[in-house]
Amino acid sequence: MNENMKIPQHIGIIMDGNGRWATRRGLTRSEGHRAGADNLKSLCLYLNKLGVKYLSVYAFSTENFKREKKEVDYLMNLFVSMFKKEFNVLMDNNVKVLFSGRKEPLNKKVLVAMDEIKEATKNNTGCCLNICLNYGGQSEIVDMTKKICALYKENVIELEDIDVTLINKNLYQDLPPLDLVIRTSGELRLSNFMMYQASYAEFYFTDTLFPDFNEREFDKALEAFNKRNRTFGG
Repeated sequence: MNENMKIPQHIGIIMDGNGRWATRRGLTRSEGHRAGADNLKSLCLYLNKLGVKYLSVYAFSTENFKREKKEVDYLMNLFVSMFKKEFNVLMDNNVKVLFSGRKEPLNKKVLVAMDEIKEATKNNTGCCLNICLNYGGQSEIVDMTKKICALYKENVIELEDIDVTLINKNLYQDLPPLDLVIRTSGELRLSNFMMYQASYAEFYFTDTLFPDFNEREFDKALEAFNKRNRTFGG
């Protein structure tokens, strides 16, 4: 990779294609999700090394609960396993872990594991990994609106206080806007992922399935990003 490459401050990845990756290899969808989780660890460490400050990943959407119970249960157990054990390597590399999304209807084991890794990594100063779990962009905007309405009702704020800064502070996480959104597996849509934060993001779509989206594939996305002329409406 060219050392003069500009590194985006905040990258979002829609990690798509785990099931298709497994099917093409005669494996179960669960094995595909496992491969995707392993790749996320490796990719996060690489981006941390490059100096990426924030990485938001779409791990599980609010709509994913519509999938077969067997697959959902496997994913929930996988999250617990990753959060409790295998994400230790992220802590050892100074990665801070946050979560975005609704707590309901996540089960207690998942919520406890989330709280534990968030607490364990809260003082880390490397890349901030924001895991969007039981997340939906529309739900986030609804929840943000309710919080601001409550502040107004309690006379904490006036209508004139509502601005972009206040909105950001009442989203699931107060993070900088997305600079680059990557979607794997060939799909060309946001699928309800961080729509507000992606207002001026650059988009990169690739046919590569997420378990195969390695360092080399990310470098291609970074090269494409560096060729863009970002005017922010100017």
